[in-house]
Amino acid sequence: MAYAERCLDEYGDEYRGVGWTKSPAHADTRYRVMLEMIQGSPEGVSLLDFGCGAAHLYEYIQRVGLGDRIEYSGLDVSPKFLELSRSKFPDVTFYEADLLADDTDLPTFDYVVMNGVFTIKVEMSYEQMLGYWRNLTGLAFEKAKVGLAFNAMSTEVDWERDDLFHLKFSDATSFASELSRRFAVRHDYGLYEYTTYVYRDQ
Repeated sequence: MAYAERCLDEYGDEYRGVGWTKSPAHADTRYRVMLEMIQGSPEGVSLLDFGCGAAHLYEYIQRVGLGDRIEYSGLDVSPKFLELSRSKFPDVTFYEADLLADDTDLPTFDYVVMNGVFTIKVEMSYEQMLGYWRNLTGLAFEKAKVGLAFNAMSTEVDWERDDLFHLKFSDATSFASELSRRFAVRHDYGLYEYTTYVYRDQ
């Protein structure tokens, strides 16, 4: 949270203010890939933006004309980000909650997306970050009635940074298979990361 809030203080309400470094186009690519998880779903699906930051995903949903199809809610642990998001979108429901401490009676949603939640590990070791990712993803999946999406930095790259969470495919797929038999890994959208969809068994 401290890292993200420093970014917000430095850059304000833009893509760099939530920790992304490349371009708004890259941020939009992440939003598109996250939302492609819901393709084929009926209109009016509920979606929780877990780690919503400045609610840029909601801005994208409105910009591309999906506002009538998706019932958006946001969640964050940062009062600073939540204050910003609520000031921009007073009619949207935003939750302040830390599921590792208390789920605060958080309701369930059709879909949960975790965009950028596991990109930065700062000074944590890989094993520490792996445990954090497993615990939080498992709790978030309990709130998803249909599916969950998360992204992390790829190991299939020509560089790695010590402060980023380069999640091994084997760790991602092993844990996804514990949650459900139905999951998919997306490594096809041109960024140095990948996105995993995990769907409820049917």
